[in-house]
Amino acid sequence: MTLSSSDPFVVLGLSFGAPLDDIRAARRRLARDAHPDRGGSEEAMKALNAAFDSAIAHATGRRVLVDPGTRGAATGSRRSTAPAAPAAPTARAAQREQPRSAGRFRVSHDHPSFTIDALPAEAYEALLIVCSWIGEVLVDEPPYLLDVHLSDPSECWCRLELVPDAGSSTVSITVAAVDRGPCPDVEVVRDLWVSHLNQLGRWDGD
Repeated sequence: MTLSSSDPFVVLGLSFGAPLDDIRAARRRLARDAHPDRGGSEEAMKALNAAFDSAIAHATGRRVLVDPGTRGAATGSRRSTAPAAPAAPTARAAQREQPRSAGRFRVSHDHPSFTIDALPAEAYEALLIVCSWIGEVLVDEPPYLLDVHLSDPSECWCRLELVPDAGSSTVSITVAAVDRGPCPDVEVVRDLWVSHLNQLGRWDGD
């Protein structure tokens, strides 16, 4: 694992532009050695997570990276690596985003968004079931964080963050546009999750 590289795919031991399944598998494999509890270090784990976030952002179109090999060939200069993209937007970062054209936001955040009447472990399982209906899991860090590529109401990246709250779980949502498309209304995305959770009988309201 080349932790010093600025190319996230090099850090993950993958070819540039590797698919989502390969990115997730590489992170799981490398985390076994990088995690502090398994002989690694906090620095190694942070570097791995940063590379993973950047590679996922590229694979989903949220932040397109330049293939270092292509760029070097086009300019005739010495091969260099593309700078790593920022990690997926956090709640605080999302609140600082400015509106783009037509009054639309590329990133939108709803904090807190809704409550599930269950502790995080059970609530997380309910969210995974709903995710299987409406999208694809990108990052799963049970029971507190879930990144999803949604296809409905429009294609977007969605992060769900769970916080325990007196026997229940409060869920916050961040959504971001994919591949330069419009960012869906975060309230519409919230209502989509709530509607499907109601079908499971596990949503307690906001």
